[in-house]
Amino acid sequence: MLFKNQTPQQLSVLIALITAVTVLVLYLILLALGLANMETGAAVGLLCVVFISTYYTNYRFIRYFIFRRIKLIYKLIHSTKLPADLKDKSVDMSGDVIGEVEKDVNAWLTRQSREVEEANKQSSYRREFIGNVSHELKTPIFNIQGFIHTLLDGGLYDNDINLQYLRRAAKNIERLQAIVEDLEAISKLEAGHMVLDLVEFDIHLLSDEVFADLEMRARERNIRLAYKEGAGQHFMVRADKDSIRQVLMNLIHNSIKYGKEGGVTKVSFYDMETYILVEVSDNGIGIAPEHLKHVFDRFYRVDKSRSRDIGGTGLGLSIVKHILEAHKQKVTVRSTPGQGTTFGFTLEKM
Repeated sequence: MLFKNQTPQQLSVLIALITAVTVLVLYLILLALGLANMETGAAVGLLCVVFISTYYTNYRFIRYFIFRRIKLIYKLIHSTKLPADLKDKSVDMSGDVIGEVEKDVNAWLTRQSREVEEANKQSSYRREFIGNVSHELKTPIFNIQGFIHTLLDGGLYDNDINLQYLRRAAKNIERLQAIVEDLEAISKLEAGHMVLDLVEFDIHLLSDEVFADLEMRARERNIRLAYKEGAGQHFMVRADKDSIRQVLMNLIHNSIKYGKEGGVTKVSFYDMETYILVEVSDNGIGIAPEHLKHVFDRFYRVDKSRSRDIGGTGLGLSIVKHILEAHKQKVTVRSTPGQGTTFGFTLEKM
């Protein structure tokens, strides 16, 4: 414990002191045995010389030893080349040199651990993403291939199937195009290449426009598009209008696809002083708790078979999340299976 957490200077003084005391004890023993006869002044001088020489020798040795070891450690933990003028004078011997190096090494180990963890996460993410993209593209490509080959094998001259198969092939081509466009949008958002055109606009009027665009789809499933009671007030917000239109389109379209046939999709607005909270809710099938944390993942589908049957690229909610993050806002979801789902997001209020 005596040598714990000592600075090089303190350690040199301690060793020199122990050496001097040892010499003094030996001198006293020799004096008692009559084997030594030295004047007091000379003895004190000798002790001073022993102390100073021992201190200086140990100090230089420890300084050289520590510097060599520290230089080697820093060569291992630093990714950049050490400065050419790194001399032993750069080692502060009055401080806790070993303690500082220990801190640096621990910090390096922490960084390395985080980097390895992040690299593993990114590698797993890339593998999963490539697998998902391949799977999503494979289905429409396989369908198009089947329709085209059937037509080439004689179906083109069969009036009962030729137009039908051409329409189905065209529908799958549209799905491929939608996947590619959504992937391009995701890439731009994740790379930070999205340039926001921030303007002031009425979020209620924008919702009216989205309702009008999706009215036909809602009618096909006998779903009513409405505002929640008390949401008739108009609010001015500041955001990229086209991007927020896409957010509303995706959320309301999702509520139509997964809502209960004959049900209702409602939009509501809440004044939060500096922000406006926008919510889109339905009374549809809902989402199980174990799926909620994944709904914004790319290509994640709660019910894979049903999702593909009703269309969509599996990227809509991921795009919503990235658009709102670009606005420095968040999107949330809450849901109860069998009762419905509510998505909410905030916008800067004007």
